Amino acid sequence: MAEGITTRDRQARFATYAGFAIQGLCFASLVTQVPQIQKTHHLSDATLSLVLLMVPLIAGLGSVLSGFLFARVGSGPVLRVAQPGVAVTIILIGLTGDNDPALYGAVALFGLFVGAVDASMNAQAVAVERRYGVSLITGFYAIWSVAGIAGGLWASLSNKLDLSLLTGFAIAAVIGLAASLVTGRRLYRRDEEGDGPTAAELKAAGRHVPWRPILVVGAAMAVAYLADSAISSYGAKYLDDELAGSDWIAPLGYVAYQVAMVISRAVADLGVRRSGAVQVVRLGGLVGIIGMIGVVAAPNAALAIAAFAVAGLGLSVIAPVAFSAAGRVDPTGLGVAVARVNIFNYVGFVLGAAVVGAIAPVSDTHGLRLAFIVPTVLILVVFFTAKGFAPAPVPGTRVNVPVAERPTA
Repeated sequence: MAEGITTRDRQARFATYAGFAIQGLCFASLVTQVPQIQKTHHLSDATLSLVLLMVPLIAGLGSVLSGFLFARVGSGPVLRVAQPGVAVTIILIGLTGDNDPALYGAVALFGLFVGAVDASMNAQAVAVERRYGVSLITGFYAIWSVAGIAGGLWASLSNKLDLSLLTGFAIAAVIGLAASLVTGRRLYRRDEEGDGPTAAELKAAGRHVPWRPILVVGAAMAVAYLADSAISSYGAKYLDDELAGSDWIAPLGYVAYQVAMVISRAVADLGVRRSGAVQVVRLGGLVGIIGMIGVVAAPNAALAIAAFAVAGLGLSVIAPVAFSAAGRVDPTGLGVAVARVNIFNYVGFVLGAAVVGAIAPVSDTHGLRLAFIVPTVLILVVFFTAKGFAPAPVPGTRVNVPVAERPTA
């Protein structure tokens, strides 16, 4: 670990952990209730697919817009504004009742704030990792998954207690809102994220960050998030509709997925330090494919839930290692590379929502099972791009290189 870690650095690290936790809680509280939202609004499968597709499309816009704001105000202020916005919009979704236009508007706002939060919290995580000088990124994602487990379990319990969507969403959102307001002021400011870049560096930030290494890791990240989109958006519906799971069982597939992610991400940083990012990503891709094959082949809800867990073990490492790789090719320290990589998050989610939504109606009894085949096959892309997860740092980039990736004398 780098020397000179200050109390300010520890505060920023804690606040970033909180940011990931809040996002995980709010996101899980919403996506695990997709079947309930569909029933409340009497949405057809086709309409539901369009609603789910709206989130990543608009979130991509939010991520891009936040990237422009980073150079002007820093990622910390963006996160402090956008994260409470996510919590508030979840409450708005619960307030829509059976008003479909209001639902579409609230979902659009949710997507916009989610995109801004995703980009800014990852930029903060990369800044913390740069200060500490060791791989920390998967630890932040582990916190996201822990909070996601809490959100999924809360959704299951609220369904068991027959609470309204508004009540379930409001309780989770109020917790997230309070935590965000308390911890947000401890995030890094713009001058702290990049060690005070000059005006010239700010203006030329976009030109200083190369696109080629971003595209390589972005391709792997897109297919990982395509699978993640299928699981998070349609996993509960798959258990509910095709595998005869009850309302309270349906959210548990996502919970199992996130539990496995916590386990994997708890050791992934150590794996990166010892074996290097390339080996960790390759192993993650292999385990992810095995899990997705299990999802496709599952004859009942119990085995599908177990398969979701196996998929989570593998897929969980790809995104955080991708963000870390992006930090190694960003000489400005402004989070420009992180914002660019984050776009592929939404490319994957858009493709996931579009592909699953298009294939699912093909069969009344096996539509989602057939749809899950697509992300299963596409995970192979991870193996072809794995070497890109250990890019040579761009000159001027302040970043730690894991021991396993350092050249020998």
